[in-house]
Amino acid sequence: MKSGGLSLPTTTAPLSDDESKMAAEKAGADGEELTLGLTVKEKESLDGLDSRLFGFLTLREDGATTKTLLAKAVHCYESLILKAEGKVESDFFCQLGHYNLLLEDYSKALSAYQKYYSLQSDYWKNAAFLYGLGLVYFYYNAFHWAIKAFQDVLYVDPSFCRAKEIHLRLGLMFKVNTDYESSLKHFRLALFDCNLCTLSSVEIQFHIAHLYETQRKYHSAKEAYEQLLQKENLPVQVKATILQQLGWMHHNMDPIDDRISKERYAIQYLQKSLEEDPTSGQSWYYLGRCYSSIGKVQDAFVSYRQSIDKSEASADTWCSIGVLYQQQNQPMDALQAYICAVQLDHGHAVAWMDLGTLYESCSQPRDAIKCYLNATRSKSCSNTSTLAARIKLLQAQFCNLPQSSLQSKTKLLPSIEEAWSLPIPAELTSRQGAMNTTQQQFEHLRANKDNLNPTQRLMLDKLETQYTLMPQQQNTFSLPRNCTNQTSSTREPWRKQLSKSVQGLYKGSTSFLTGFNDQQPLFSTESSQYLLTSNTIKNQNGHLSLPSNSSQVDYLGHLSSQSCIATSGGQKGIALEKESKPSRKRSLGSETSMHAENTSNSCPDSKRLSDNVHQITGVDISNLNCRDFMSPNLAIADNPQHSALLVEKANDSMDIGTCDKVRSTYPATHTKIDNYIFSLPSSSISVATSPKSIEQTNIHTVSNFNSSPNGLHIINGGLQNSQMSVNVDLPRVNSESSPQIPSMTVSIHSSSAEVLKACRNVDENGLTNSHILLDKCPPPRPPNSPYPPLPKEKLNPPTPSIYLENKRDAFFPPLHQFCTNPKNPVTVIRGLAGALKLDLGLFSTKTLVEVNNEHIIEVRTQLLQPAEENWDPTGTKKIWRYESNSSRTTIAKYAQYQASSFQESLREENERKTHLKDHSDNESVSLDNARMKRKGPFKTIKSGINIDLSDIKKWKLQLHELTKLPAFVRVVSAGNLLSHVGYTILGMNTVQLYMKVPGSRTPGHQENNNFCSVNINIGPGDCEWFVVPEDYWGVLNDFCEKNNLNFLMSSWWPNLDDLYQANVPVYRFIQRPGDLVWINAGTVHWVQAIGWCNNIAWNVGPLTASQYKLAVERYEWNKLQNVKSVVPMVHLSWNMARNIKVSDPKLFEMIKYCLLKVLKQCQALREALVAAGKEVIWHGRTKKDPASYCCICEVEVFNLLFVTSEGNLKKTYEIYCLNCAQKSSGNLENFVVLEQYKMEDLIQVYNQFTLVSSLSSSSC
Repeated sequence: MKSGGLSLPTTTAPLSDDESKMAAEKAGADGEELTLGLTVKEKESLDGLDSRLFGFLTLREDGATTKTLLAKAVHCYESLILKAEGKVESDFFCQLGHYNLLLEDYSKALSAYQKYYSLQSDYWKNAAFLYGLGLVYFYYNAFHWAIKAFQDVLYVDPSFCRAKEIHLRLGLMFKVNTDYESSLKHFRLALFDCNLCTLSSVEIQFHIAHLYETQRKYHSAKEAYEQLLQKENLPVQVKATILQQLGWMHHNMDPIDDRISKERYAIQYLQKSLEEDPTSGQSWYYLGRCYSSIGKVQDAFVSYRQSIDKSEASADTWCSIGVLYQQQNQPMDALQAYICAVQLDHGHAVAWMDLGTLYESCSQPRDAIKCYLNATRSKSCSNTSTLAARIKLLQAQFCNLPQSSLQSKTKLLPSIEEAWSLPIPAELTSRQGAMNTTQQQFEHLRANKDNLNPTQRLMLDKLETQYTLMPQQQNTFSLPRNCTNQTSSTREPWRKQLSKSVQGLYKGSTSFLTGFNDQQPLFSTESSQYLLTSNTIKNQNGHLSLPSNSSQVDYLGHLSSQSCIATSGGQKGIALEKESKPSRKRSLGSETSMHAENTSNSCPDSKRLSDNVHQITGVDISNLNCRDFMSPNLAIADNPQHSALLVEKANDSMDIGTCDKVRSTYPATHTKIDNYIFSLPSSSISVATSPKSIEQTNIHTVSNFNSSPNGLHIINGGLQNSQMSVNVDLPRVNSESSPQIPSMTVSIHSSSAEVLKACRNVDENGLTNSHILLDKCPPPRPPNSPYPPLPKEKLNPPTPSIYLENKRDAFFPPLHQFCTNPKNPVTVIRGLAGALKLDLGLFSTKTLVEVNNEHIIEVRTQLLQPAEENWDPTGTKKIWRYESNSSRTTIAKYAQYQASSFQESLREENERKTHLKDHSDNESVSLDNARMKRKGPFKTIKSGINIDLSDIKKWKLQLHELTKLPAFVRVVSAGNLLSHVGYTILGMNTVQLYMKVPGSRTPGHQENNNFCSVNINIGPGDCEWFVVPEDYWGVLNDFCEKNNLNFLMSSWWPNLDDLYQANVPVYRFIQRPGDLVWINAGTVHWVQAIGWCNNIAWNVGPLTASQYKLAVERYEWNKLQNVKSVVPMVHLSWNMARNIKVSDPKLFEMIKYCLLKVLKQCQALREALVAAGKEVIWHGRTKKDPASYCCICEVEVFNLLFVTSEGNLKKTYEIYCLNCAQKSSGNLENFVVLEQYKMEDLIQVYNQFTLVSSLSSSSC
């Protein structure tokens, strides 16, 4: 559909002649009206304007004119929607969403996008729509939804022109969510991309350095900061911020030599930072903290005062001033400072605790209790249990005091209620730009002035005076940028402080003393709290802002308050600073006011427009799973009469990017099994485009831009080698949609000649579009929880177990069938070692030391906890995050630790028996259970993991012993898919050993690419296993997301109570020495050692359709999540076609479909490269060469490898996928293309891979 045109949908019911005539006349009139509203030239100008231009309109010479045209187009579209009563094509709403986004009317953009989603079943094909939706979610801090939208964009179109911007925003959001590994990866991907972005390369590098700092990786952070300082022409504000962070980092670091030396370095860096930017209040605050820590009280006071003068009032600053006053034995001054802190931030936990300590030191327990209670109610309080105990103690002491002593005792300090009403010190009210309020609040206070007490009237007078003295000019800063125009950012710090003070007065002197459950997350002044938190990241009027902890990270405030960002709104700046909720609501209101004004003037029937745009079914998010990629129902009404109310509600519900309070509508999930192409009959596996999809393609002229699938896809999680594939239009198209190629039916039954013929549609610019040939598929989704839910009594099912008596039982064919049956997520084969007479002693610690005592192993240091629980280090609450630290040692050293741990346990047991010898057995058992159930402090233990036994020379006897096992569980066998990879994948097609002490944990996970696994307990101790069926991994993924964990990459230990409440069944069993545990494909599991033991494990890939399908699903899910797939499924599929005769029709169809997709892509890409004048150089490969992965994005690259010209000359090959190569060099001038397979060879393999009968397969 043309941007300025309209195509009305036909009704489904047959119409009479008169009705048809009327409908045609109505459609013609509607189209004519729109045509009259927009000239031909205007419609041409609107072509190609969509979400991809967000942030870049101001870079265009006609930016202002374009925005005027967009406003006119929006008016025309809205008028037509009213006239057509909302019965317009779905693309109409999508384009309306784009226009509103470019005008920064986010509420209307979201409303239009959601309407498009509700009407368009294959919305996921439209990358521009997903990108626009992600930007809106990002603006509203709905990070969960924004992340999903952005990931989907990169999945359906890896060569998307705004990929760099997506990686940047994903990095920022993951940083806030504390998923630092994902954040770092996306920042690096953004840094590698040479395209335009809203942050410069030095700013992205700053984020990477700060990412190290937040993880307390101080050495890496310092190295990264210092490398930045060496850059030439470094912007002043960036340099000042780097020096500021170096200083604060030295202050927080554990002292290497002495504390004084550490603080001296910190002070030097901060002073250098202030030389670059003397106006930085945050640097002055940090400097005050450093002076205070070394006892330079006067210098600290001066620095704090400078901090207050240079920036908006900070609760952290006043809290630190209070600490100084308290240390100087000036309790009244300390009280006033603490009161200032909690009035500025009513939920400042540290200030409340310090204030409670002050009252307690002055023997005023009643006030101390109130302060401690307020601290415990704060979301940022990290020691709630300690405070609760202190409160109990004070309450007990207070109750035991005689009443006479309470009445006669003179108070050293005013009570908390009295202190709250005291005038704010002059330091807080006299500085420029101290506070912010609205005229309505002042008018209300003035009208009720007679009802205020004298203190409050005095405060109101001061505030009125201050309000009249507010400066009319605000500071503007400008940071030169290498890829955006230089604009300015206006800051109004005085507004926030005044607003908070007036609101405090407005609510009354005691209104904040009973808890602040609705306040924003709080920030500690302690160094241990120096982490980014999910306070705010918003794109406000085009501003990209990050959370700024006022006690820690105004690095962003300084960096971005001077940083310019190219947005569609003209002069915008990056406001990387903490923002209060009132200012946020004002900004939202102002954003919609301009557009609401236009609507009110031009659309009198705006209520009808609102109804037509918002016909969306709301679903309570509590009843839905996060994995469904449903959007918060932030569809703010287009009706100006309702917009203010809805804006307020939206802000209330979208507090900090969480979606717990919002309603959602987007989108429906894909069926887990039925939607897979693998489950369809072979006749339906075709690349032919259906009439419906052809019709939609003709309509989607805007969404087709640069959105070809570029990869092989299998529906809902199928194979998609999008990185081996590319946008084969060379050179890359930037703004025009490509012409369509007539579709040709190609299926797995097509010959190779037919496949290649379908690929030969090349013009002078290379292959025009791969959309038809390489059909897109929906991004993969985790499965829904099975329905109906299991009854509670079935949530602890018995574990399938097989007991072996002899060797014949082990090789009985039904055993293989039972283990690989998808209905059995786990099977325990009892007595395997005895039945096969395995010599488990070969894997004992003693033998390992004798054979190879210097062998390097990885050690995980962790806390000893009960198997069914996982507590935080303080023992105050159950959590999902599992913490462990990695190090290296040798087998000999760990063997010594293992032995000493056993001896220490024996001593403790003897001491316990001696202590309990006079107690009864029942008492002894209960005490033992109580000891095991304790919440902390926890003992630290070490576990030896991932010990590689792949070297046949070193471990010949051990590996030979494992050949006694049945074929289906052997490390190497013809029926094991992993044996056909052709090279070693450590821990998967090789044996790994684990050395454990009691409490050693293997956290929750699925095996790499969902392959099966084999685990044998060597002994002498037992292990406890927890297993969840594959069908429920989506539920566990949801729990990980709720706990800010990455299901694939983070370490987590499930809370069993959470699983049972979600109706997730958990198999729980003991693995004894000699037992083999078979983990079926996709099964989730976690393990804890009960005693001292060793285990050996490896992976197996049964030659079944179920295993292959689950492996491909995880291959695609990994791609969506930007995680490397350890098993190269494309490479493996071609090797399987060469080596294996397949008799299972389903497995054959899946493998053949993969070959078909890859063959088409190889041919299409090769011809596109040749047409673009790019030489393809023969390189070849040997059988043992590993599969190739992109060195940047880590996706599999098959056949056509892109290496740098320099690397090719030096024979040091760093392989790139085409997408990354184009991001580095758009026309590939710096790259050489190497070919590993001749097309004739691939064609031969494809043709010879045919379905064989079961009889012929078994005979082979």
